[in-house]
Formats: sequence, C-alpha cells, structure tokens
Amino acid sequence: MGVSLLCVAASASAADNLQARIAQALQGTTTPAMGVLMIRDGKIAEQAVSGVRRNDEKVAVSTGDAWMIGSTGKPITVAMIARLVEQGVLKWDAPLSTMLPDLAAQMQPAYRNVTLVQLLSHRAGLPENLTDGTALDAFFTDTRALPVQREAYIKAALSEAPVHPPGTEFAYSNSGFLIAAVIAERATGKDVETLIQREVFQPLKMTGAGFGPTTAGQPLGHRGGKPVTRAPQKADDGVPPIYTAAGNLHMRLQDLALFAIDQLAGSHGKGTLLTPASYTLMQSAQPGSPSGLDWGVQPSIAGRQGPVLVHGGSDGNWLAWVVLFPAQNSGVIAIANAAEDMGADTATMGVLGGLFAELAPAVTPAAK
Repeated sequence: MGVSLLCVAASASAADNLQARIAQALQGTTTPAMGVLMIRDGKIAEQAVSGVRRNDEKVAVSTGDAWMIGSTGKPITVAMIARLVEQGVLKWDAPLSTMLPDLAAQMQPAYRNVTLVQLLSHRAGLPENLTDGTALDAFFTDTRALPVQREAYIKAALSEAPVHPPGTEFAYSNSGFLIAAVIAERATGKDVETLIQREVFQPLKMTGAGFGPTTAGQPLGHRGGKPVTRAPQKADDGVPPIYTAAGNLHMRLQDLALFAIDQLAGSHGKGTLLTPASYTLMQSAQPGSPSGLDWGVQPSIAGRQGPVLVHGGSDGNWLAWVVLFPAQNSGVIAIANAAEDMGADTATMGVLGGLFAELAPAVTPAAK
C-alpha cells in the first residue's frame, strides 16, 4: 500500500506541475484554455488542463472535457480506410476512374489515375478546398444528408484544375479526404461517420469521441476574442458538417491518446487496430513529400531526435497538436479552445517545446 500511495502522490505532483506549465504558457495570450496529455512508454503518463470553457464565464475546464481536434483527425480517417483495404473492400492503388466510374468522364483528366494513397498523402494535385467560395459556403447551411452533400462536393472538386500534376508534389488538400470518404461510403453503403465509429472509435474504446462541434456543457471554440456559440455559417467561421473525414471531430484528450498509443505500438509491430503493413504505410513519408498517410514525418523537431510523427489541426476556433516519438514510445497532445488570432499557437508551442525535451534526446551534431 505504501508503494501505491507513493505512485499516486507522484502522479498528482506531475499533473500539478504540468498544469502550472500550461497556465504559464497561456499567459500573454487571450486563449481561454488548453489541455495537455503526455505519453511515456506507450501509456498515458499525465494529463492536465488550465483555463475556462468559455471566456465569458468562469467554469473551469476539466480533464474529462471534449475538444475539437481539427485536421489532427485525418490520421483517424486514414486508419478507417486502411481497415477497409485490409478487409478487401478498397484498394490502395486503384485509380479514381474505377473507384468513381460515373464521374470519370467529367472529372479533370489528370485526376483519373489518382489513387487512395495519393489522396491521403496530399499528392493528388487537388486544391486545399473548393476554390469557388460561394459553392463552399453553401455547404454550411445545406440540409441534405451528409453523404449526398459529399457527392456534390467531390463532383465540384474533381472538376477544378489541379494545382500541380498528380503524384509529383505535396499540396495539402481537405478535398482529397472528402473524395476518399465518398469512395468508402460508396463501397460500404455506410456513411463515413458510421465507418469511423465502427472501424476506429469502437475497437480502440474511444468512448468520448464524436462528430461536429462539442456539445452543451463542454468547452467552446473561440474566434475574435469571443466564444463560438452557433454552428459555422460560412468558410470564415470554421468548417462545414461534411468535413468529417478532413477533421470535424471532437473527443477527450484520453480518447485521442488511445489512437496515438496504438500508432506508437504499430511502429513497434504491436498495434491492435491495423496490420504492420498499414502502420508502415501511414508512418512513412511518400516519395518527395514530408507526409505519410497522413502523419507529417520529420527527422527531428525543436532540436529533439526523431523520427517524429506530427499533425496539427485548426478550424480557426481551436488548435490541436499530436507529436509522437516512435523510437522512445512517447508523445504529447496539446489542444486549445482558440486559434492563432488569440495566441493559441504561441501558447501550445510554449508548452510543447519544454515537453519535447522530456520525451526525446537532443539531436547530436553530425559526426565529422
């Protein structure tokens, strides 16, 4: 019992220290709150939060609160697609002309040979979003079923000229993930929300994860110094409901940690969600690209040794980061309920830099 009490005391002390670091990082910004979770040895080591759920009230955030994770959810979408590939429902290298045969004639010819791998590694040549702002804004208030809306979106996206020849360069694209979502929906007859729930959330027991904005009694995103209290109405407000596959998810820190821990385990051949080949594909940079599917793959970060798997996400109202060090079986998650306009980038980076130093060794000078 004495050892158990010592462990509890040490854990509480670590959480208190982490909370103090978060509070310090928030100073000098108008970001209302931030949550941070640290992974060591493939397990949740500590987590802490500081601040308020909305800046016009005084209700403090808690470690059980849900946060919007933005594009940090893209690797979750990839994992869902990978499961469908493993089940024989989809193929990584099938061209769009065969996966979307009814759209082949009307899509830009350059897209006809684009594959799922290219879509999910941002090498398909697609623009980031629909370039027609009016058309994009219309999806924010569209009342049709989400799969019907996504079909309309990808028809428009595939008619737009590529920003560069597919397969040649990296160009970040939310549209690519929506196209992959429609392919999955057509192949299974299920909407992408059901697929992510079935293939990722349920197997990993991510019980606090869901879709769209956070619910009542949870932290709110902030923009322009104010809490966001209604659904986005246009692109300047956030992302439309159809963007599930591109990152319109909310969850607790510990839910996102369960996914991150499985990715770390997968890098050591011990993951439970996917086959070893799928983890390798997700976590390996594509030729001439800084991105795997859809992890950013870096040799180092902030002076700490890699390899590093990293993804950030923001809808303009929230900011989230996941940074993993597979060799050390460690990582960190940081999420703020505001974005760059309220200093959330400064706050998150302010706390992350110091934590990296605890999770990975310093980069050593190249041998001369």
